[in-house]
Amino acid sequence: MNMLKLAWALACGVVALATSSMAQTPTFPDRAIRLVVAFPPGGATDVIARVLAQGLTTELGQTVLVENKGGASGMIGSELVVKAPPDGYTLLFAPSSHATLKELYPDMSFDPLRDFTPIATVARTPYIFVVHPSVGAKTVPEFLAIARAKPGFIAYASTGMGTAQHLAGEVLRRTANVEILHVPYRGSGAVRADLLAGRIQTMFDNVAVMLPYVQRGEVRGLAVTGPKRSALVPDLPTLREFDLAAAEIEGWFIVLGPVGVPDIIVQRLNTAINKVLAAPATAERLAALGAEPLVGPPQDVTTLVANDRERWGKVIREGNIKPE
Repeated sequence: MNMLKLAWALACGVVALATSSMAQTPTFPDRAIRLVVAFPPGGATDVIARVLAQGLTTELGQTVLVENKGGASGMIGSELVVKAPPDGYTLLFAPSSHATLKELYPDMSFDPLRDFTPIATVARTPYIFVVHPSVGAKTVPEFLAIARAKPGFIAYASTGMGTAQHLAGEVLRRTANVEILHVPYRGSGAVRADLLAGRIQTMFDNVAVMLPYVQRGEVRGLAVTGPKRSALVPDLPTLREFDLAAAEIEGWFIVLGPVGVPDIIVQRLNTAINKVLAAPATAERLAALGAEPLVGPPQDVTTLVANDRERWGKVIREGNIKPE
């Protein structure tokens, strides 16, 4: 009898201990989550981050706050997340330029792959290749003919050395064997002002950002840079259609956490993000921005970053591209 009582007491003790442990482990998330954008408000990264944050707030039942920490080509915001506790409450919303940071800044304090926990892919977006009407080109072949006839006459703009805009122009220059000059700017506002005024002849930029200017005739769209035509500008050909597939480039967006985020939290976040991206309302909002949802497991983040780091790192090294 005493042995039975002892066994019962031990069993009750184990259950009580397990129940106590569960009670002390809160269900994630139990408070607000910070989604850090390492760039100023208003750009494509910020806008798409806010679309995701709104959906996640509903899906997770906790507020997801977008926090802009711009500066140093995204390194300030990224480093903030690297140093944050790995509890899933501080995340980084990163664009494709994240992959090439180490190639441009070899002495920076963190590694874009090694020092982050991959959480989820979010979206991808092609760029549009536009020219000022004064150039006179209405097609890609016409543009290339003008560029070859006047080496160094045409200048293309970007928002900084090593950005997707810069790399797209660099690869076009090499692939098409044309001499066009790169002019880096420190902000998108100044770039567009000079492009619209004709002080800069051409650039690559987000489709949705440039679309209003194309529709008003202030700039002329020549092609999109993705592997297929964009639903926003279905009449525009791809660079692939002119045998310039080597110059294809797509922007993408991912969510990362600090190293050490527990697998159970990674899976919770990944599942929630995928549900948000699969919702028709989210797909519709992203489509209006020229973006396409990227649903997938955390491993897809690693593949995306590693592939772009290898591809564009080679372009950066061969072109001896250095930050300003």
